[in-house]
Amino acid sequence: MYWETRKARSKIPVQLIAERRLMMRASPRKLLQGTTGVVFLMFYTTLLIFWDHRDSSMPNPPRDQFKAPGEEEHPLGFQERVPRSLSESDYPVDEPGSDNRTSNTTINQDSNANSVAVNTFRKKTSNNVDLKDVFISIKTTKSFHQSRLTWILKTWFVLAKEQTYFFTDGDDPDFQSKTGGHLVNTNCSSSHNRKALCCKMSVEFDRFLESHKKWFCHFDDDNYVNVPRLVKLLQMYNPQEDWYLGKPSIRAPLEILNRDNTQQKIAFWFATGGAGFCISKALALKMMPIASGGKFMSVCEKIRLPDDVTMGYIIEHVLRKKLTVVEHFHSHLETMKFMKSSSFADQITFSYSKFGSEMNILSLEGFDPKIDPTRFISLHCHLFPSFDFCPP
Repeated sequence: MYWETRKARSKIPVQLIAERRLMMRASPRKLLQGTTGVVFLMFYTTLLIFWDHRDSSMPNPPRDQFKAPGEEEHPLGFQERVPRSLSESDYPVDEPGSDNRTSNTTINQDSNANSVAVNTFRKKTSNNVDLKDVFISIKTTKSFHQSRLTWILKTWFVLAKEQTYFFTDGDDPDFQSKTGGHLVNTNCSSSHNRKALCCKMSVEFDRFLESHKKWFCHFDDDNYVNVPRLVKLLQMYNPQEDWYLGKPSIRAPLEILNRDNTQQKIAFWFATGGAGFCISKALALKMMPIASGGKFMSVCEKIRLPDDVTMGYIIEHVLRKKLTVVEHFHSHLETMKFMKSSSFADQITFSYSKFGSEMNILSLEGFDPKIDPTRFISLHCHLFPSFDFCPP
């Protein structure tokens, strides 16, 4: 039997014997790898059970808490919109002068065109922001002092006299007195071209930096600003963080040629100046090396676009900070008559414009249009009926 077995073994090819020996040597290593895999699988399974038990023991928030009201739920769990946004129904609704000190707000924060709704709950006094912390700038021109500034000075300016400055292109002793010395002659051109607009914005930005305030808010001379609502908005954001708040006037990011490489195109969002926008101090400080001391005008000339577009270029393209869309800013590019009076108290800015004989104004009862053609006085009395010129 022994010799038969040995004889049978001798018939096994040498190559097969070598392969078997190699497998025998490798088996301890495979055994160790297999054991390690089993141990890891057991650990991972235990970890999943632990977290599942932990999550089940915590209260589950409503599903709508993570979705902006009025928006359809995306099958992948995110919204396809580039700018961060604050939806209209999420903004706190209180009557002017009320003492409501809390607000529920949903903010959509986007990354690479994917937005995730984040629910926040903050007190009115959060971030320690008050009206005195806001620098409000109004861009105007001397030829519009009488026809436009008159409506501002009679209405919302009264609520923010110390915070509001008018940036113009000529001296005007009368309005210098009416504004309490807050009329700034920028010595820029009185035309409405790109260079003139950028020149004024450059002066506005530098004056804000000199003020050491927490927020820079720019508006045009055809804007009505609901001051309490503006302050309440800013109280929702930390001025020590990078915030660019406003509203685009276009439906897609602006696409332009890259002046550093004309073979490429770049795209970015910008907040239209006609509706107004706000920039936190932290972000403004990051803009200083690029935009302060007159450098803003150089950037304008480089990209050959107006002031509000240049702001978006610097913030979104150069600094890579996203625009946070606030639907409560409104410009004359919108049709004012479509706004419901029941929502006025919740809006931040309004506007008006004239196209031939047609006026783009709010549909609002109040003073005779001959007395109040912009509807600013009627709007002011609607929001703040206690003013002495408002009807009882």
